[in-house]
Amino acid sequence: MSHTQADLALNIHQRLLEHFGYPEWRNPLPPLDELVSTILSQNTNDVNRDRAFESLRRRFPTWEAVRDAPENEVIEAVRLAGLANQKGPRIQAALRSITEQVGRLDLEFLRDMEAEQARQWLLQFKGVGPKTAAIVLQFSLGKPAFPVDTHIYRVSGRLGLRPAKMSVEQAHEHLAALLPPETYYPAHLNLIQLGRRVCHARKPQCPSCPLNDLCAYAITQQASEQPG
Repeated sequence: MSHTQADLALNIHQRLLEHFGYPEWRNPLPPLDELVSTILSQNTNDVNRDRAFESLRRRFPTWEAVRDAPENEVIEAVRLAGLANQKGPRIQAALRSITEQVGRLDLEFLRDMEAEQARQWLLQFKGVGPKTAAIVLQFSLGKPAFPVDTHIYRVSGRLGLRPAKMSVEQAHEHLAALLPPETYYPAHLNLIQLGRRVCHARKPQCPSCPLNDLCAYAITQQASEQPG
């Protein structure tokens, strides 16, 4: 990591704060709820994730009931999130494993762990990768973590904040190392906003982007459009 890259990351964070303001996420969920919600969110949008989560909570009064239900009933309850045949069993397997290890369905004990220790504990479950663990840490437990979703991965590549060939998994630690931990929450949310509103996958709106003078991709695009 170069100082220049860290300076660029901080500059981008400040610019996005000025452009979008300080972001406010929804009220944090308890960590166990967040874990289930984030497993449901994989490869789908927020609306379908929330519908599937609400469907699961309506059908089963407690997480114990979800854990002990017939697999096909859980799959049916989370159908709206897509990949239900994968997500339903993974949620049940995680709930059973938590019960075996903790003695009850509760993840509040993770608050007493160091961030890295809590991250490793969450990563033990099938279907829980770096992004899912980071979301639970950052948004439910208030621990420093920098989740990298598809928007942040795309935007960070275009901005030159990470090597072009770096994997999504590697990008979590790389981007976290560029920013001070106290900026993770707003920087994460504002980079997602930028990706959703401006830096689209197919047709990025470079002329209206607040970062177009800092962005390697925008500068290259601009140069290629200049008459030769």
